Amino acid sequence: MMKVTETKVISLDPQYYHGWPTLARRKNGQFVVTYSGGREDHVCPFGRVEMIVSNDNGATWGFPRVLLDGDIDDRDSGVLETSRGTLLVTTFTSLAYEKVLQTAEKKKADEPGAWPAERLKLWRAAHNRLTAEQRNAQLGQWMIRSTDGGITWSPRYSSVVNSPHGPIELADGRLIYAGKELWTGERRVGVCESIDDGRSWRWLATITPRVNDDPANYHELHAVETNGGRIIVHVRNHNKANVGETLQSESTDGGKTWSVPQAIGVWGLPSHLLRLRSGNLLMTYGHRRKPFGNQARLSKDSGRTWSEPMTISGDGLGVDLGYPSTAELDDGSFITVWYERMKDSPRAVLRAAKWVMEV
Repeated sequence: MMKVTETKVISLDPQYYHGWPTLARRKNGQFVVTYSGGREDHVCPFGRVEMIVSNDNGATWGFPRVLLDGDIDDRDSGVLETSRGTLLVTTFTSLAYEKVLQTAEKKKADEPGAWPAERLKLWRAAHNRLTAEQRNAQLGQWMIRSTDGGITWSPRYSSVVNSPHGPIELADGRLIYAGKELWTGERRVGVCESIDDGRSWRWLATITPRVNDDPANYHELHAVETNGGRIIVHVRNHNKANVGETLQSESTDGGKTWSVPQAIGVWGLPSHLLRLRSGNLLMTYGHRRKPFGNQARLSKDSGRTWSEPMTISGDGLGVDLGYPSTAELDDGSFITVWYERMKDSPRAVLRAAKWVMEV
């Protein structure tokens, strides 16, 4: 059903770990990728939000621009261009690295797995920029905003929820953000909305979990609106039933109420959803078991059923990869971008594949 025509690494700075990107195509044809860069590893205190762009349909990519670099770890990043031309970039902050640092500090210099003194010094220096109280105050779900094509950016502000690939725009002009309250509020899972081009966000609706599911085990949502006006949300599920699978919830009233999530028979996560010019829906997701890589599925009936998987990449070394997102080109072909720790790279890189759907 599909043919991959090119796969390549698009990130520079191989000394840094790159993670959890999102790809968006702007109305002027430019491709934008935001991600967590400047990193040492999957978990570390050095993460920052970066952006790269391509002005030639992904043939070449520019040097990264740092958009946000806080005092604790800035992680997954989503990006959306609204109909008004505004760029919205999302991220969240984390203190998960603290447990890693605490473990490293307990090891003696001659113990197996002990860190080099210089590495420990750098982590401590980053950690001690703030007091414990100040670090905890930095936890949140964040958004930044640009009205000049990404040249200048607002200070960060609360987006209420977070998910890796950020919000979407509906046909009626509202923006909705399906996600999770990570550190603030009631830790709800559901949908927020903005009616002012992303300047502010308010809670819209909670997604009620399945019987016997703990909503704390729902993660990393993403939404898409069908041509008929239904809104579909995919959910990363870590409950015992269908663990590691993607669940689907739907709304027929503009996001005010949602169906109970249901399994759709897809092992893999998290999902990025895209409505194609044909009206069909495309989901792309990471596949963290053999063959390690990224897959796609097509729906020709507005998300009611999904095709068998199509392999975008299947040459991964292990589970430290994925979070793919996809954009459609004018000729009907596609670009998918994801992150991956590769054999010949000291740290994770951003990879991109160009591919076509075969009829």
